[in-house]
Amino acid sequence: MWCSRVVPRQLWWIKQLNLTGALTSNMQREMSTLPRVYITRQIPPEGLKILRESGQVQFELWDSDDVPVPRKELLQKVKGVDGLVCVLTEKIDAELLDAAGPNLKVLSTMSVGFDHLSLEELKKRGIRVGYTPDVLTDSVAELTVALLLTTSRRLIEATHEAKTGGWGTWRTLWLCGYELANSTVGIFGLGRIGIAIAERLAPFKVKKFIYTDVAPRPELASIINAEYVSMDELAKQSDFLAMCCALTPETKEICNKDMFSKMKNTSIFINTSRGGVVNQEDLYEALSTGQIAAAGLDVTVPEPLPTSHPLFTLKNCVILPHIASASYTTRNAMSALAANNLLLGLRGESMIKELKL
Repeated sequence: MWCSRVVPRQLWWIKQLNLTGALTSNMQREMSTLPRVYITRQIPPEGLKILRESGQVQFELWDSDDVPVPRKELLQKVKGVDGLVCVLTEKIDAELLDAAGPNLKVLSTMSVGFDHLSLEELKKRGIRVGYTPDVLTDSVAELTVALLLTTSRRLIEATHEAKTGGWGTWRTLWLCGYELANSTVGIFGLGRIGIAIAERLAPFKVKKFIYTDVAPRPELASIINAEYVSMDELAKQSDFLAMCCALTPETKEICNKDMFSKMKNTSIFINTSRGGVVNQEDLYEALSTGQIAAAGLDVTVPEPLPTSHPLFTLKNCVILPHIASASYTTRNAMSALAANNLLLGLRGESMIKELKL
């Protein structure tokens, strides 16, 4: 499925034609001089509106939000384009960049993460990269808190029991979970999202916030009065541990048997960052043996996670389908930022949010 778009001024011209409707050679020449852009997904309307009304580009898109563009078609469609708008389901690697050719100057990804991009290949070719951080901070922080409470207070289990007849007489310890009040909350990776999560959790009477990162971040930490600790101490002390880091070679599967073995057996593990930071086999073992109390995941490897995966068999593991940024406000803001990054990049100007390669 695909759909081509031209700018509104040209569409107006088309409406004025009263013969065959064919474009004149002058108009064809003008259209051919506009930068060509391919969009790999039907992005939310705000971004498409910006591109349509800009008068700066002609674009073609894979006109579906339900099914990603097939790789074979993607490799065909990117040939000769000047700009590319993608989402995190598209692997932007040497093969795709070779298929696109030397005209490709700007890549704009509608995501805050960029582990789907081969940054070295992009840098080698001098291709500028825009991305969409900041605008999803609130949405991700809200979802993280929701997932933490859902997991720690066993809401999925409780709903199931209510629906299936398990709700019988009142019992003293039935479906008991863990409170945030007087707890220690650990944050792995203290950035905008980690701060936003802590700000939302503070009213629950959290006793202490601790964090670890590649280095202490005193200015950020002072906002939430958080204490810098080692990774080992983060695992040992945290009643709730939230992963808020990027996926890098250093953080790949950093949440593994070694880390889980240091955690309390009452600890709640939450990951809304990237699935690749967790060794899922080790997490399964930690959950199934009672090494930790429960886990809430919005991200997995792969995505979607096969329904046959062992983690789905565990009552103490809540798995969501990567929806942390899924609010109408946030997704439209991401779309708009991706469109503006693309247009600015094609004009040779500074993008609003650009990755420094």
